Amino acid sequence: MKESDQTRIELVVFDLGGTIVDHGCMAPVTAFVNAFRGLDIEISNAQSRGPMGLAKLDHIRELFRLSNVTEQWKARYGREWSEDDVVSTYERFLPQQTEVAMQHTDIIPGFPECWSAIREAGISIGTTTGYPRAVAGPILGVLGQSGFQPDLHVCADEVPAGRPEPWMINRIIEHLNISSPQSVAKVGDTIPDMQAARRAKVWGIGITESGSEFGLTRQELADLPLSVRAEKHAAAEHKLRASGAHTVIKSLFELPDVLRGLCVS
Repeated sequence: MKESDQTRIELVVFDLGGTIVDHGCMAPVTAFVNAFRGLDIEISNAQSRGPMGLAKLDHIRELFRLSNVTEQWKARYGREWSEDDVVSTYERFLPQQTEVAMQHTDIIPGFPECWSAIREAGISIGTTTGYPRAVAGPILGVLGQSGFQPDLHVCADEVPAGRPEPWMINRIIEHLNISSPQSVAKVGDTIPDMQAARRAKVWGIGITESGSEFGLTRQELADLPLSVRAEKHAAAEHKLRASGAHTVIKSLFELPDVLRGLCVS
């Protein structure tokens, strides 16, 4: 980035899982499936991914609302599920999620180069996540040890509501004294990420190949035929744009060029 570009974007807010760590956003899927299995309720990986991007308590509530989950619950427990069941499942989920998340702290390709370019341009960096602080803290510790310390990280349990509400983004903007939402870019891999960006009136940049819409590990992505890869990108791009993304990229290697092209109105 050139020095003249530094005034265009003042802040980049990254999502965590599926965007800068955990290629394919694998950790939440495993933890959700295991949490429901502990209740004798079976959900598929695809069903587990459906509400991805929401705060984890909200995510679990949406999984309870699935028709097959409701049916299994009635058959197993002889009653309708309640909010107390959602909360107790969430409490059971948290330690599993923390353990699994620490097994998926792999840094997604392109992030180190992207981080360096953003920092060299004098742009602030924030991060947000649907994880509560209890889960995100250890992950952030690993990132910090690798030299990636954001100016501020906000978790879903630290604001009135997580995505798709804009509060996590707004908290970072306010804390870092950013003058205009139009000088902020939000980068994420899920529909709620892009919805939150729109509600915060910032630039929404969707990422596909490392994210939940692809749902593939780094090796699985490398093994994917190029034609299938292109089809999956097109499908993911359509979803993210429909949810509010201003632009969509395949990987973080593309982000510095995209940021150079954004202008403050």
